[in-house]
Amino acid sequence: MQLSAADLDRATIPLLARRMADGELTSSGLTRAYLYRIAEVDRVLRAVLAVDPTALCQAEESDRRRARGASRGPMDGIPVLLKDNIDTEGLATTAGSRALRVPPRADAEVVTRLRAAGAVVLGKTNMTEWGNFRSPQATSGWSAVGGQTVNPHVLDRTPCGSSSGSAVAVAASLAQVAVGTETNGSIVSPAGHSGVVGFKPTPGRVGNSGIVPITSLRDTAGPLARHVVDAAILQAAMEGADFSLTPGTLRGTRVGVWRRAGFDAEVDRMMQSTVDLLRENGVTAVDVELRHQDVIHAADRAAMAAEFRHDLEQYLRTRPGAPGTMRELIEFNEDDPVELSRFGQELFHDTGNARPLTDPVYRHQRRTATDLARRSIDEVLAAHGLDVVVAPTNGPAWPARGADPAGPRTALPAAVAGYPNVSVPAGFAGPLPLGVSFIGGHGADDEVLRFAAAFEEASRVRRTPAFLPSV
Repeated sequence: MQLSAADLDRATIPLLARRMADGELTSSGLTRAYLYRIAEVDRVLRAVLAVDPTALCQAEESDRRRARGASRGPMDGIPVLLKDNIDTEGLATTAGSRALRVPPRADAEVVTRLRAAGAVVLGKTNMTEWGNFRSPQATSGWSAVGGQTVNPHVLDRTPCGSSSGSAVAVAASLAQVAVGTETNGSIVSPAGHSGVVGFKPTPGRVGNSGIVPITSLRDTAGPLARHVVDAAILQAAMEGADFSLTPGTLRGTRVGVWRRAGFDAEVDRMMQSTVDLLRENGVTAVDVELRHQDVIHAADRAAMAAEFRHDLEQYLRTRPGAPGTMRELIEFNEDDPVELSRFGQELFHDTGNARPLTDPVYRHQRRTATDLARRSIDEVLAAHGLDVVVAPTNGPAWPARGADPAGPRTALPAAVAGYPNVSVPAGFAGPLPLGVSFIGGHGADDEVLRFAAAFEEASRVRRTPAFLPSV
Protein backbone atom coordinates (compact mmCIF):
# COMPACT_ATOMS: atom_id res chain seq x y z
CA MET A 1 0.00 0.00 0.00
CA GLN A 2 1.10 3.58 -0.64
CA LEU A 3 1.56 5.73 2.45
CA SER A 4 0.86 9.45 2.27
CA ALA A 5 2.12 12.04 4.74
CA ALA A 6 -1.32 11.97 6.39
CA ASP A 7 -1.15 8.16 6.68
CA LEU A 8 2.23 8.39 8.38
CA ASP A 9 1.03 11.12 10.72
CA ARG A 10 -1.93 9.05 11.95
CA ALA A 11 -0.31 5.62 12.05
CA THR A 12 0.55 3.92 15.32
CA ILE A 13 2.98 1.06 15.77
CA PRO A 14 0.18 -1.43 16.64
CA LEU A 15 -1.68 -0.45 13.44
CA LEU A 16 1.46 -0.80 11.31
CA ALA A 17 2.33 -4.14 12.93
CA ARG A 18 -1.17 -5.49 12.15
CA ARG A 19 -0.92 -4.37 8.53
CA MET A 20 2.49 -5.96 8.14
CA ALA A 21 1.23 -9.19 9.75
CA ASP A 22 -1.75 -9.20 7.35
CA GLY A 23 0.48 -8.66 4.33
CA GLU A 24 -0.98 -5.23 3.55
CA LEU A 25 2.31 -3.45 4.25
CA THR A 26 6.00 -4.27 4.36
CA SER A 27 8.75 -2.76 6.44
CA SER A 28 10.51 -1.99 3.15
CA GLY A 29 7.52 0.03 1.96
CA LEU A 30 7.25 1.84 5.28
CA THR A 31 10.96 2.63 5.33
CA ARG A 32 10.86 3.92 1.75
CA ALA A 33 7.93 6.18 2.69
CA TYR A 34 9.94 7.72 5.53
CA LEU A 35 13.08 8.08 3.41
CA TYR A 36 11.00 9.87 0.78
CA ARG A 37 9.49 12.10 3.45
CA ILE A 38 12.96 13.02 4.76
CA ALA A 39 14.15 13.89 1.25
CA GLU A 40 11.00 15.92 0.65
CA VAL A 41 10.85 18.15 3.71
CA ASP A 42 14.03 17.95 5.80
CA ARG A 43 15.84 20.52 3.67
CA VAL A 44 13.69 23.04 5.54
CA LEU A 45 13.68 21.46 9.01
CA ARG A 46 17.29 20.23 9.26
CA ALA A 47 16.26 17.61 11.80
CA VAL A 48 18.04 14.61 10.26
CA LEU A 49 21.84 14.70 10.20
CA ALA A 50 22.37 11.46 8.34
CA VAL A 51 20.37 8.59 6.88
CA ASP A 52 21.68 5.08 7.51
CA PRO A 53 22.62 3.65 4.08
CA THR A 54 21.66 0.17 5.34
CA ALA A 55 18.10 1.18 6.34
CA LEU A 56 16.41 -0.59 3.42
CA CYS A 57 18.54 -3.69 3.95
CA GLN A 58 17.44 -3.75 7.59
CA ALA A 59 13.81 -3.42 6.49
CA GLU A 60 14.13 -6.23 3.94
CA GLU A 61 15.56 -8.50 6.64
CA SER A 62 12.57 -7.66 8.84
CA ASP A 63 10.24 -8.61 5.99
CA ARG A 64 12.02 -11.94 5.61
CA ARG A 65 11.66 -12.63 9.35
CA ARG A 66 7.97 -11.89 9.20
CA ALA A 67 7.49 -14.07 6.13
CA ARG A 68 8.93 -17.08 7.98
CA GLY A 69 6.92 -16.38 11.14
CA ALA A 70 9.87 -15.10 13.16
CA SER A 71 8.83 -11.50 13.91
CA ARG A 72 10.59 -10.15 16.98
CA GLY A 73 7.64 -8.16 18.31
CA PRO A 74 5.92 -4.81 17.78
CA MET A 75 9.11 -2.85 16.97
CA ASP A 76 10.19 -5.27 14.23
CA GLY A 77 10.44 -3.34 10.97
CA ILE A 78 9.60 0.04 12.53
CA PRO A 79 11.88 2.94 11.42
CA VAL A 80 13.48 4.84 14.29
CA LEU A 81 15.79 7.85 14.34
CA LEU A 82 18.50 8.26 16.98
CA LYS A 83 19.80 11.42 18.61
CA ASP A 84 23.37 12.11 17.55
CA ASN A 85 24.87 11.58 20.99
CA ILE A 86 24.03 7.84 20.87
CA ASP A 87 26.90 5.69 19.56
CA THR A 88 25.89 3.96 16.34
CA GLU A 89 28.33 1.68 14.53
CA GLY A 90 28.85 2.77 10.94
CA LEU A 91 27.35 6.22 11.52
CA ALA A 92 28.96 9.32 12.96
CA THR A 93 28.02 10.15 16.54
CA THR A 94 29.04 13.75 17.18
CA ALA A 95 26.91 15.25 19.96
CA GLY A 96 26.76 18.12 17.45
CA SER A 97 30.51 18.76 17.68
CA ARG A 98 33.04 18.70 14.85
CA ALA A 99 35.49 17.30 17.39
CA LEU A 100 33.74 13.89 17.33
CA ARG A 101 33.58 13.27 13.59
CA VAL A 102 35.48 9.97 13.80
CA PRO A 103 32.68 7.34 14.10
CA PRO A 104 32.40 5.17 17.23
CA ARG A 105 33.58 1.58 17.16
CA ALA A 106 30.37 -0.03 18.44
CA ASP A 107 26.69 0.51 19.12
CA ALA A 108 25.48 2.00 22.38
CA GLU A 109 23.60 -0.45 24.59
CA VAL A 110 20.27 1.12 23.63
CA VAL A 111 21.02 0.64 19.92
CA THR A 112 21.94 -3.00 20.52
CA ARG A 113 18.56 -3.53 22.18
CA LEU A 114 16.70 -1.78 19.36
CA ARG A 115 18.42 -3.90 16.74
CA ALA A 116 17.57 -7.03 18.78
CA ALA A 117 13.91 -5.92 18.72
CA GLY A 118 14.08 -5.66 14.92
CA ALA A 119 13.85 -1.88 14.67
CA VAL A 120 15.11 -0.25 11.47
CA VAL A 121 17.77 2.33 12.39
CA LEU A 122 16.84 5.05 9.92
CA GLY A 123 19.54 7.59 10.80
CA LYS A 124 20.71 10.25 13.25
CA THR A 125 19.10 13.52 14.34
CA ASN A 126 20.53 16.95 15.04
CA MET A 127 20.71 18.25 18.60
CA THR A 128 21.77 21.22 20.65
CA GLU A 129 25.53 20.80 20.72
CA TRP A 130 26.93 18.88 23.70
CA GLY A 131 23.44 18.42 25.12
CA ASN A 132 23.10 22.16 25.74
CA PHE A 133 26.00 22.04 28.19
CA ARG A 134 28.67 24.14 26.48
CA SER A 135 27.34 27.63 27.19
CA PRO A 136 24.44 29.22 29.12
CA GLN A 137 23.85 31.26 25.94
CA ALA A 138 23.59 28.19 23.70
CA THR A 139 21.14 28.40 20.79
CA SER A 140 18.60 25.60 21.17
CA GLY A 141 18.58 23.21 18.22
CA TRP A 142 21.91 24.44 16.80
CA SER A 143 25.08 22.45 16.37
CA ALA A 144 28.26 23.03 14.44
CA VAL A 145 27.65 19.76 12.61
CA GLY A 146 23.98 20.17 11.69
CA GLY A 147 23.25 23.88 11.83
CA GLN A 148 19.86 25.10 13.07
CA THR A 149 16.91 22.73 13.40
CA VAL A 150 13.63 24.65 13.26
CA ASN A 151 10.15 24.16 14.67
CA PRO A 152 7.89 22.44 12.11
CA HIS A 153 4.81 24.34 13.26
CA VAL A 154 6.37 27.79 12.71
CA LEU A 155 9.69 27.69 10.91
CA ASP A 156 11.30 30.77 12.44
CA ARG A 157 10.72 29.42 15.98
CA THR A 158 12.90 27.25 18.18
CA PRO A 159 12.34 23.52 18.58
CA CYS A 160 13.97 23.82 22.03
CA GLY A 161 16.70 21.41 23.05
CA SER A 162 18.63 19.33 23.28
CA SER A 163 16.75 16.43 21.60
CA SER A 164 15.62 18.96 19.01
CA GLY A 165 15.99 16.89 15.88
CA SER A 166 14.35 13.82 17.40
CA ALA A 167 11.24 15.77 18.44
CA VAL A 168 10.97 17.68 15.15
CA ALA A 169 11.47 14.53 13.08
CA VAL A 170 8.64 12.76 14.85
CA ALA A 171 6.32 15.77 14.66
CA ALA A 172 6.94 16.11 10.91
CA SER A 173 6.57 12.35 10.24
CA LEU A 174 10.19 11.76 9.25
CA ALA A 175 10.19 8.54 11.31
CA GLN A 176 7.62 6.59 13.27
CA VAL A 177 9.49 7.18 16.53
CA ALA A 178 12.79 8.65 17.66
CA VAL A 179 15.15 8.31 20.60
CA GLY A 180 16.18 11.36 22.59
CA THR A 181 18.19 11.76 25.76
CA GLU A 182 17.56 13.85 28.84
CA THR A 183 19.55 15.18 31.75
CA ASN A 184 17.23 18.08 32.57
CA GLY A 185 14.30 18.63 30.19
CA SER A 186 16.01 17.58 26.96
CA ILE A 187 13.25 15.13 26.01
CA VAL A 188 10.13 16.68 27.49
CA SER A 189 10.89 20.29 26.49
CA PRO A 190 11.39 19.70 22.74
CA ALA A 191 8.41 17.34 22.83
CA GLY A 192 6.25 20.14 24.23
CA HIS A 193 7.51 22.70 21.72
CA SER A 194 7.04 20.35 18.75
CA GLY A 195 3.64 19.05 19.86
CA VAL A 196 4.55 15.38 20.42
CA VAL A 197 4.86 12.89 23.26
CA GLY A 198 8.18 12.71 25.11
CA PHE A 199 8.92 10.31 27.97
CA LYS A 200 11.83 10.72 30.38
CA PRO A 201 12.06 7.39 32.23
CA THR A 202 13.67 6.66 35.55
CA PRO A 203 17.46 6.64 34.95
CA GLY A 204 18.81 3.12 34.86
CA ARG A 205 15.84 1.55 33.09
CA VAL A 206 17.66 2.19 29.81
CA GLY A 207 21.40 1.54 29.83
CA ASN A 208 23.40 4.69 29.05
CA SER A 209 26.70 3.11 28.02
CA GLY A 210 27.72 4.51 24.65
CA ILE A 211 25.80 7.76 25.13
CA VAL A 212 27.83 10.98 25.19
CA PRO A 213 27.33 12.01 28.83
CA ILE A 214 26.59 15.09 30.85
CA THR A 215 26.17 13.24 34.14
CA SER A 216 25.87 9.47 34.22
CA LEU A 217 23.93 9.71 37.49
CA ARG A 218 20.81 10.73 35.60
CA ASP A 219 21.42 10.83 31.83
CA THR A 220 18.86 8.60 30.17
CA ALA A 221 17.60 7.80 26.71
CA GLY A 222 13.85 8.02 26.18
CA PRO A 223 11.24 7.89 23.43
CA LEU A 224 9.65 10.64 21.34
CA ALA A 225 6.51 9.74 19.42
CA ARG A 226 3.26 11.10 18.03
CA HIS A 227 1.23 8.73 20.21
CA VAL A 228 1.68 7.55 23.81
CA VAL A 229 1.32 3.89 22.83
CA ASP A 230 4.27 4.25 20.44
CA ALA A 231 6.37 5.87 23.16
CA ALA A 232 5.57 2.96 25.47
CA ILE A 233 6.47 0.37 22.82
CA LEU A 234 9.77 2.08 22.03
CA GLN A 235 10.55 2.39 25.74
CA ALA A 236 10.00 -1.35 26.26
CA ALA A 237 12.30 -2.16 23.33
CA MET A 238 15.04 0.09 24.70
CA GLU A 239 14.77 -1.68 28.04
CA GLY A 240 14.83 -5.10 26.40
CA ALA A 241 11.43 -5.79 27.95
CA ASP A 242 8.12 -7.09 26.66
CA PHE A 243 5.65 -4.36 25.81
CA SER A 244 2.75 -3.88 28.19
CA LEU A 245 0.59 -0.77 28.44
CA THR A 246 -2.67 -1.56 30.17
CA PRO A 247 -5.38 1.01 29.42
CA GLY A 248 -5.46 3.78 31.98
CA THR A 249 -8.39 5.75 33.28
CA LEU A 250 -8.70 9.28 34.53
CA ARG A 251 -11.82 8.72 36.62
CA GLY A 252 -11.16 8.41 40.32
CA THR A 253 -7.57 9.64 40.18
CA ARG A 254 -6.09 12.49 42.18
CA VAL A 255 -3.80 14.97 40.45
CA GLY A 256 -1.70 17.79 41.88
CA VAL A 257 -1.76 20.88 39.65
CA TRP A 258 1.54 22.76 39.65
CA ARG A 259 0.42 25.71 37.56
CA ARG A 260 3.62 27.81 37.49
CA ALA A 261 1.27 30.71 36.76
CA GLY A 262 2.43 34.09 35.53
CA PHE A 263 5.06 33.12 32.97
CA ASP A 264 2.68 33.37 30.02
CA ALA A 265 -1.04 34.09 29.72
CA GLU A 266 -1.50 31.40 27.04
CA VAL A 267 0.13 28.81 29.28
CA ASP A 268 -2.14 29.84 32.16
CA ARG A 269 -5.19 29.40 29.91
CA MET A 270 -3.94 26.02 28.71
CA MET A 271 -3.43 24.83 32.28
CA GLN A 272 -6.94 25.90 33.25
CA SER A 273 -8.42 24.09 30.24
CA THR A 274 -6.38 21.00 31.22
CA VAL A 275 -7.74 21.14 34.77
CA ASP A 276 -11.29 21.58 33.43
CA LEU A 277 -10.85 18.55 31.16
CA LEU A 278 -9.46 16.43 33.97
CA ARG A 279 -12.35 17.33 36.27
CA GLU A 280 -14.89 16.62 33.51
CA ASN A 281 -13.39 13.14 33.31
CA GLY A 282 -13.71 12.40 37.00
CA VAL A 283 -10.33 13.57 38.30
CA THR A 284 -9.88 15.30 41.64
CA ALA A 285 -7.47 18.15 40.89
CA VAL A 286 -5.67 19.90 43.76
CA ASP A 287 -3.46 22.97 43.34
CA VAL A 288 0.04 22.36 44.72
CA GLU A 289 3.47 23.99 44.80
CA LEU A 290 6.75 22.11 44.50
CA ARG A 291 9.21 23.67 46.92
CA HIS A 292 12.97 24.28 46.93
CA GLN A 293 13.35 24.86 43.17
CA ASP A 294 15.96 27.61 43.39
CA VAL A 295 18.10 25.68 45.86
CA ILE A 296 17.81 22.50 43.78
CA HIS A 297 18.90 24.37 40.66
CA ALA A 298 21.91 26.03 42.29
CA ALA A 299 23.22 22.89 43.99
CA ASP A 300 22.60 20.75 40.94
CA ARG A 301 24.36 23.10 38.52
CA ALA A 302 27.47 23.23 40.73
CA ALA A 303 27.58 19.44 41.04
CA MET A 304 27.02 18.88 37.32
CA ALA A 305 30.23 20.70 36.36
CA ALA A 306 32.24 18.10 38.28
CA GLU A 307 30.24 15.19 36.91
CA PHE A 308 30.41 16.46 33.34
CA ARG A 309 34.19 16.72 33.32
CA HIS A 310 34.67 13.31 34.92
CA ASP A 311 32.11 11.46 32.79
CA LEU A 312 32.91 13.13 29.47
CA GLU A 313 36.65 12.53 29.77
CA GLN A 314 35.90 8.91 30.61
CA TYR A 315 33.70 8.64 27.51
CA LEU A 316 36.29 10.32 25.26
CA ARG A 317 38.69 7.46 25.98
CA THR A 318 36.36 5.28 23.88
CA ARG A 319 36.68 7.63 20.86
CA PRO A 320 40.23 7.41 19.43
CA GLY A 321 40.97 10.32 17.12
CA ALA A 322 38.91 12.80 19.19
CA PRO A 323 40.21 15.22 21.86
CA GLY A 324 40.77 13.29 25.06
CA THR A 325 40.31 15.96 27.74
CA MET A 326 38.24 19.07 28.43
CA ARG A 327 41.35 21.18 27.85
CA GLU A 328 41.84 19.61 24.41
CA LEU A 329 38.17 20.15 23.57
CA ILE A 330 38.40 23.81 24.53
CA GLU A 331 41.49 24.22 22.36
CA PHE A 332 39.83 22.41 19.45
CA ASN A 333 36.86 24.80 19.61
CA GLU A 334 39.13 27.85 19.77
CA ASP A 335 40.92 26.72 16.59
CA ASP A 336 37.80 25.63 14.67
CA PRO A 337 36.15 28.12 12.24
CA VAL A 338 32.57 27.04 13.06
CA GLU A 339 32.34 25.86 16.67
CA LEU A 340 32.29 29.25 18.41
CA SER A 341 30.43 31.11 15.66
CA ARG A 342 27.09 31.12 17.49
CA PHE A 343 27.92 30.95 21.22
CA GLY A 344 30.84 30.37 23.55
CA GLN A 345 32.05 27.58 25.81
CA GLU A 346 31.74 29.09 29.26
CA LEU A 347 30.53 25.83 30.82
CA PHE A 348 33.53 24.01 29.39
CA HIS A 349 35.81 26.58 31.04
CA ASP A 350 33.89 26.21 34.33
CA THR A 351 34.87 22.55 34.51
CA GLY A 352 38.47 23.66 35.02
CA ASN A 353 37.46 24.72 38.53
CA ALA A 354 35.26 21.67 39.15
CA ARG A 355 35.92 19.64 42.27
CA PRO A 356 36.77 15.92 42.04
CA LEU A 357 33.92 13.51 42.72
CA THR A 358 35.59 12.53 46.00
CA ASP A 359 35.43 16.13 47.30
CA PRO A 360 33.10 16.60 50.32
CA VAL A 361 31.77 19.90 48.93
CA TYR A 362 30.78 18.22 45.68
CA ARG A 363 29.17 15.35 47.58
CA HIS A 364 27.18 17.82 49.67
CA GLN A 365 26.00 19.66 46.55
CA ARG A 366 24.83 16.47 44.87
CA ARG A 367 23.16 15.15 48.00
CA THR A 368 21.40 18.49 48.59
CA ALA A 369 20.06 18.71 45.05
CA THR A 370 18.87 15.10 44.88
CA ASP A 371 17.32 14.99 48.35
CA LEU A 372 15.43 18.27 47.92
CA ALA A 373 14.23 17.30 44.44
CA ARG A 374 12.81 14.04 45.76
CA ARG A 375 11.25 15.75 48.76
CA SER A 376 9.65 18.40 46.55
CA ILE A 377 7.71 15.66 44.76
CA ASP A 378 7.30 13.01 47.46
CA GLU A 379 5.93 15.38 50.08
CA VAL A 380 3.30 16.78 47.73
CA LEU A 381 2.23 13.31 46.53
CA ALA A 382 1.92 12.06 50.10
CA ALA A 383 0.26 15.15 51.60
CA HIS A 384 -2.61 15.09 49.10
CA GLY A 385 -2.79 11.37 48.25
CA LEU A 386 -1.93 12.10 44.60
CA ASP A 387 -1.37 9.76 41.68
CA VAL A 388 0.65 12.27 39.62
CA VAL A 389 1.51 15.96 39.41
CA VAL A 390 0.60 17.85 36.23
CA ALA A 391 2.52 20.97 35.16
CA PRO A 392 3.04 22.99 31.99
CA THR A 393 5.92 21.61 29.94
CA ASN A 394 6.70 24.74 27.96
CA GLY A 395 5.73 28.22 26.93
CA PRO A 396 5.26 29.28 23.30
CA ALA A 397 8.36 28.72 21.16
CA TRP A 398 10.52 31.83 20.88
CA PRO A 399 12.39 32.97 17.72
CA ALA A 400 15.06 30.42 16.80
CA ARG A 401 17.87 32.96 17.10
CA GLY A 402 16.35 34.76 20.08
CA ALA A 403 17.01 34.56 23.80
CA ASP A 404 15.26 31.86 25.82
CA PRO A 405 12.45 33.60 27.76
CA ALA A 406 12.92 31.08 30.59
CA GLY A 407 9.38 29.61 30.55
CA PRO A 408 7.82 27.60 33.36
CA ARG A 409 10.86 25.30 33.88
CA THR A 410 9.05 22.28 35.33
CA ALA A 411 11.43 19.50 34.21
CA LEU A 412 13.96 20.17 36.98
CA PRO A 413 12.54 18.31 40.01
CA ALA A 414 11.80 15.03 38.20
CA ALA A 415 15.13 15.20 36.38
CA VAL A 416 17.23 15.74 39.53
CA ALA A 417 15.14 13.32 41.60
CA GLY A 418 15.42 10.61 38.94
CA TYR A 419 11.63 10.30 38.70
CA PRO A 420 9.59 9.67 35.53
CA ASN A 421 8.13 12.56 33.52
CA VAL A 422 6.06 12.45 30.33
CA SER A 423 4.96 15.40 28.20
CA VAL A 424 1.76 15.19 26.14
CA PRO A 425 0.27 17.77 23.73
CA ALA A 426 -2.29 19.86 25.61
CA GLY A 427 -3.05 23.02 23.62
CA PHE A 428 -1.73 25.83 21.47
CA ALA A 429 -0.70 29.46 21.72
CA GLY A 430 -1.88 30.45 18.27
CA PRO A 431 -0.09 27.92 16.03
CA LEU A 432 2.57 27.05 18.64
CA PRO A 433 2.17 23.81 20.61
CA LEU A 434 1.95 23.67 24.39
CA GLY A 435 2.41 20.49 26.39
CA VAL A 436 1.66 19.31 29.89
CA SER A 437 3.94 17.09 31.93
CA PHE A 438 2.77 14.27 34.17
CA ILE A 439 5.32 13.65 36.92
CA GLY A 440 5.27 10.53 39.05
CA GLY A 441 7.00 9.35 42.18
CA HIS A 442 9.85 6.88 42.56
CA GLY A 443 9.60 4.08 39.99
CA ALA A 444 6.17 5.15 38.73
CA ASP A 445 7.10 4.92 35.04
CA ASP A 446 4.25 2.64 34.03
CA GLU A 447 1.73 4.67 35.99
CA VAL A 448 2.61 7.98 34.34
CA LEU A 449 2.50 6.37 30.89
CA ARG A 450 -0.95 4.94 31.60
CA PHE A 451 -2.12 8.34 32.83
CA ALA A 452 -0.65 10.06 29.76
CA ALA A 453 -2.45 7.60 27.46
CA ALA A 454 -5.76 8.27 29.19
CA PHE A 455 -5.24 12.03 28.97
CA GLU A 456 -4.30 11.78 25.29
CA GLU A 457 -7.51 9.84 24.59
CA ALA A 458 -9.61 12.45 26.41
CA SER A 459 -7.93 15.54 24.97
CA ARG A 460 -6.99 14.70 21.34
CA VAL A 461 -5.36 18.07 20.68
CA ARG A 462 -2.27 17.10 18.65
CA ARG A 463 -2.06 18.77 15.23
CA THR A 464 -0.06 18.00 12.13
CA PRO A 465 2.63 20.72 11.74
CA ALA A 466 1.65 23.48 9.30
CA PHE A 467 5.19 24.59 8.30
CA LEU A 468 4.16 28.24 8.68
CA PRO A 469 7.03 30.60 7.81
CA SER A 470 6.27 32.91 10.74
CA VAL A 471 3.59 33.79 13.27
